[in-house]
Amino acid sequence: MILAKQYRCIHSSSCQCTKGHLSEDVIFLVFQQTNWNPKAIATLSLVCKWFDDLAKRVLWKEFCRTRAPKMMLDLQSSGSHSIDGNWRALAKLLIYCSGCSKDGLFNNVQVPGHFVYRTRFSRTSGKSFLMPQCKNDVLYVSDPCEHLDQGDEGDVGFFRGVFKTFSNSMAKRMLIQRGSQLHPTELCPYCKAKLWSMREARMIPQSASCRLGAYSDSTDFYVCLNGHMLGNCILLPLSDSEEAFELE
Repeated sequence: MILAKQYRCIHSSSCQCTKGHLSEDVIFLVFQQTNWNPKAIATLSLVCKWFDDLAKRVLWKEFCRTRAPKMMLDLQSSGSHSIDGNWRALAKLLIYCSGCSKDGLFNNVQVPGHFVYRTRFSRTSGKSFLMPQCKNDVLYVSDPCEHLDQGDEGDVGFFRGVFKTFSNSMAKRMLIQRGSQLHPTELCPYCKAKLWSMREARMIPQSASCRLGAYSDSTDFYVCLNGHMLGNCILLPLSDSEEAFELE
């Protein structure tokens, strides 16, 4: 689990870390006692490149395994020891709602990105976001993060997700076959990879809005080259939402 290889700090000649590090095993045990606290891991990553490398290889991986163990087992069940886009990106996706900025991907409303305490990701929900041709793909999607009373837009929801082995997925194959263009300026907020618009590719099924409890013409989402998904919708009023789920 812990890699034996040690790295010297190459952050700068004046960095105190050049005097030596604690072993990876000791650092592992310290963070295990904190239950892989994400703020502590992020702080450690800023100390120097050696700590940043350790966090990328070990600490963020253990954070993901602790936060979503069944999901991680499934994502790695193909035999891969890594995750597309790296473990830090996946950790951020688990706990960070990207929101949107003015004139950004979702320019209908401006909501700052923020961390969330806990979010449920569901493979079953993910099926509602896949075209029938992609029924064998595996996609985990979160419950919408609700931002209420957003002016004329009403109640806005942001959701996020991740594909299992996106590089081999039918969804990616369809995007390529349809000649979909990557967004010219915007990047994935989790891994900085380029994004495909699923709306422009005409790959947003009606079932996605039903699953979210959202207006059918308001659901929009993007998928990056590493298979991270981020989306936006306008939520139905509660009574209408309940009716929508009954019709599902």
